[in-house]
Amino acid sequence: MQQERLVRLSKRMSRVLRHDPASAGLTLGPQGWVAVDDLLAALGMSRDELLEVVAGNDKQRFAIEGDRIRANQGHSVSVDLDLPIAEPPAVLFHGTVAKFLPDILADGLRPMSRHDVHLSATRETAHRVGARRGKPVILTVRAGEMHADGYEFRVSANGVWLTSHVPAGYLSH
Repeated sequence: MQQERLVRLSKRMSRVLRHDPASAGLTLGPQGWVAVDDLLAALGMSRDELLEVVAGNDKQRFAIEGDRIRANQGHSVSVDLDLPIAEPPAVLFHGTVAKFLPDILADGLRPMSRHDVHLSATRETAHRVGARRGKPVILTVRAGEMHADGYEFRVSANGVWLTSHVPAGYLSH
């Protein structure tokens, strides 16, 4: 029962901190931060539950800094995570499913409702991401070439690589 509650709380935290803070009566700061005490009160959870959700989240979606918390990436609301530009490895990966492949191969990877395209450092992580929607298809992104051609990359606190767009010419599968 407790594990089910933690999963529900984690999903609610993701929704509130990434997509709909107003649903909990919260307003995110410019970099996505909100006071821990405000989140606890809004979601009716204890500090111990919050810490358990943050520590146990396999994707490390949340960051706590002092008395504030935010989602590490994946926002559809306007925030500036203030992540420095970073040089990516030669290749990164993106997990998706076959039904999206024709559009991706024509238009490249686009952020859709999010601020950035999310890329994984390992094929295994991309596989897990793609598997959330069905049988995964793993795309290889020639990130080193993109970087050399002037595209900017950032890396979130939990190791997700972010960029504004991946043109189709840098993809293979």
